[in-house]
Amino acid sequence: MGRDERGVTPQSEDFSAWYNELVAKAQLVDRGPAKGTMVIRPYGYRLWELLQAELDQRIKDTGHENAYFPLLIPESYLQREAQHVEGFAPELAVVTHAGGKELEEPLVVRPTSETIIGEMMAKWVSSHRDLPLLLNQWANVVRWELRPRMFLRTTEFLWQEGHTAHADEAGAMRETMLALGLYTEVCRDIAALPVVPGEKTPGERFAGAVRTFTVEAMMRDGKALQSGTSHYMGTNFADAFEIQYTSQAGRLERCHTTSWGMTTRMIGAVVMTHGDDKGLVLPPRLAPYQVVIVPIGRGEEVPAAARELAGRLKAAGVRVHVDDRDHLSPGYRFNDWELRGAPVRLELGPRDLESGTVVMAMRLGQEGKRTIPLGSVAEIMPGVLADFQAFLLRRATEFREARTRTADTWQAFADGVTSGWASAPHCGRAVCEDDIKAETAATPRCVPLDAPPSGGVCVRCGQPGAYGKRVLFGRSY
Repeated sequence: MGRDERGVTPQSEDFSAWYNELVAKAQLVDRGPAKGTMVIRPYGYRLWELLQAELDQRIKDTGHENAYFPLLIPESYLQREAQHVEGFAPELAVVTHAGGKELEEPLVVRPTSETIIGEMMAKWVSSHRDLPLLLNQWANVVRWELRPRMFLRTTEFLWQEGHTAHADEAGAMRETMLALGLYTEVCRDIAALPVVPGEKTPGERFAGAVRTFTVEAMMRDGKALQSGTSHYMGTNFADAFEIQYTSQAGRLERCHTTSWGMTTRMIGAVVMTHGDDKGLVLPPRLAPYQVVIVPIGRGEEVPAAARELAGRLKAAGVRVHVDDRDHLSPGYRFNDWELRGAPVRLELGPRDLESGTVVMAMRLGQEGKRTIPLGSVAEIMPGVLADFQAFLLRRATEFREARTRTADTWQAFADGVTSGWASAPHCGRAVCEDDIKAETAATPRCVPLDAPPSGGVCVRCGQPGAYGKRVLFGRSY
């Protein structure tokens, strides 16, 4: 299928090629010089900044404080929690030399911060009055990636990681679910991702966790993307690092800890949930530019009017950009902003100025182009953007529901995970999950929190279902 230099491979032809081409051509990211690394370009980083601001405010509003911990972690710290080091061992990058000398102890480049934060918590907590300790960190992490894909799996990526300590299991579990709720809200209300919150099966838990919860999103190729996780660690890290406190009764008790994180893979999730063959489709609440004004024609009168209109939109709280690249044709600029996913485009030419109007085009072309009075643009635009945000969430929800199959037989299950997700009874055994993955490439994404009670036997092995609910399975990134 032919396409110009700005075009991308159609999703139906090769979804992976579509994604790889789009994130580069839309100027979100470029490849870094070291294998598996990425350079997040300004347009892509602005997406992350907007998402970060929304999540950071919610984290602070719930009583957490931001801190920063070292990038380099003594190797012995990771070895103190056996499951943790075993889970991360294949992904670790280790520094053995510095300052021209071999180090006495190798230093691990931060893959996650449970161990270094656990060491600090042990210093900072002594009494029940010190609890709960609610910390969050915005940072980069390194996990050696053999099969990189921009935003989704890279050797270095950005994230936030919450780490908290509590007096008991009940407090820690409330925190675990609070974080999961924050992720669900940000995905749904900001990124227009209709995620499914649920609990991971034992075979899919985070290394060192007692329970792991997740929010799972469906991409437009039917695959799942884990978009945020929250973990109850029990006393595993408190035991390893002696994070303890004196209770009101005067007894020495171990803390219960949690950790939770959301990463720059969210940018990939937005691209693959909403994008189409023309390019990105950005939810207004995340779009770097919610409205792009394209002046048409020569002379200064139209660009000046465009800038004046942009000022009124900015005053109304709209992120707006005037594309006055007069060396490029209007058609090129229209296509460029379709590729880059701007929710609304306003076209303004001499005839529009004469009639006191402007032409509005939505990114997905709903209702075609509309002519609206120049004087009312700033007044109506917040509502236009809110409607588009709601439309994207509704469209993605309908897509997910249409691609999720209830399966009680192996054939129905296998058919379901070919094009989307399957909801099926499952025994919960890791060996059965391995068998399912080998046969279909599907893994258990989660046991949905809001799934109704359901009986039945495992769709694969016939043993009794383990959770009293159906489990969501799907192929994933």
